[in-house]
Amino acid sequence: MSLTPQQVKKEINNFDKKSDLDLIKDFYNWRLPVNARPKQIAPNGNWTNWLILAGRGFGKTRTGAEWIRERVETGQAKRIAIVGKTPADVRDVMIEGESGIITISPPWNKPDYQPSRRRLVWKNGTVAHIFSSYEPDQLRGPQFDTAWCDELASWEYVQDTWDNLMFGLRLGNKPQVCITTTPRPTQLLKDIRDMKNTVMTTGSSYENKKNLSDNFFEAILSKYKNTRLGMQEIYAEILEESEGALWKREWFDELRLEDKPEDLERVIVAIDPAVTNKNTSDETGIVVAGKDTEGKYYLLDDKSGRYSPKEWAELSISLYELYKADKIVAETNNGGQLVEHTLKTKSDDVPYKAVHASRGKRVRAEPIASLYEQKKVFHCGMFTALEDQLCNWEALSGDPSPDRLDALVWALTELSGAGNPAIRWL
Repeated sequence: MSLTPQQVKKEINNFDKKSDLDLIKDFYNWRLPVNARPKQIAPNGNWTNWLILAGRGFGKTRTGAEWIRERVETGQAKRIAIVGKTPADVRDVMIEGESGIITISPPWNKPDYQPSRRRLVWKNGTVAHIFSSYEPDQLRGPQFDTAWCDELASWEYVQDTWDNLMFGLRLGNKPQVCITTTPRPTQLLKDIRDMKNTVMTTGSSYENKKNLSDNFFEAILSKYKNTRLGMQEIYAEILEESEGALWKREWFDELRLEDKPEDLERVIVAIDPAVTNKNTSDETGIVVAGKDTEGKYYLLDDKSGRYSPKEWAELSISLYELYKADKIVAETNNGGQLVEHTLKTKSDDVPYKAVHASRGKRVRAEPIASLYEQKKVFHCGMFTALEDQLCNWEALSGDPSPDRLDALVWALTELSGAGNPAIRWL
């Protein structure tokens, strides 16, 4: 079973012995123990939702793709919904990725991918339509007997997307959906987990260690295995808010908006730059927030990530232009004049203000958390990573605050004037 997909393609055109054909068929037989672990095989029973709640690298995507292939080949699926966070995620991971549907399909039953029509078509007439959580209304109307949802916990308009999918999952005698996701403490994920018609498979990253690089375990798993983030991302545990957290998840859900307000009095782009941009480095926090004339605040965007100085400078300036912001605010505790210099090399015209924290993180964060508690801050969309950070950071633990959180605090501090004694403007 050591053949690569490329070798299989070569063999399929050259076999002249039955043993060769058998070898190729075995290579694509997912149910053989050499190919799939028991947890990667769909459970028996009368279920509607198969929730695969597993850590990074478990093999969730491969499991979902193979489940789709099996339902197509056995005639159980005729109309399929393939749903991911974004259209790019569906294309690059679920369809064309290393473990995607096209890659794992045998040469004799590979679906025809029609990107312009957002669908896959098999020789037996089965059609899979492609959807994303950014366009939940696209799921209004179509009907399905099968659905595969990937990384549901990170979806944008998660509840609307799920609801519309469920209304359409009504074809056939036994419609089913497979949900492959790393957990996050979202209400929908907990609701699906607790449904009577849900069967759940759990697993950690370590269960697929033989198929993952040693560097992954050394650089990533070893760093996070004893942390709250590691419990979630490696061991697939659904974590609730930390007892010492300043934010509560209900504050976001109660005031969440689908659309961004058009007439804002002020808009700020805030940056908390990372010192380096290595794979193990902290992220650069980049957040856009606004304020209206009634004293309400809006989280408009979160583009935090690992960037080089050139990349985060260009991204910040593009956000400034996109949202017609008043200025860019950047923390300079670790970068000093380098931050301003980096921004100015990209644009001399962008209004810029450097801030330096002269007091502790809790002192700066508390007034902003208070704005949330007073129901004055609205999230325009789902910002899963940022919201997780807000609810998991324990202000009294001594741990450094995450960079998305810091960028948000700087943005709302500038807009509200809260906690200004804790800040030195440069």
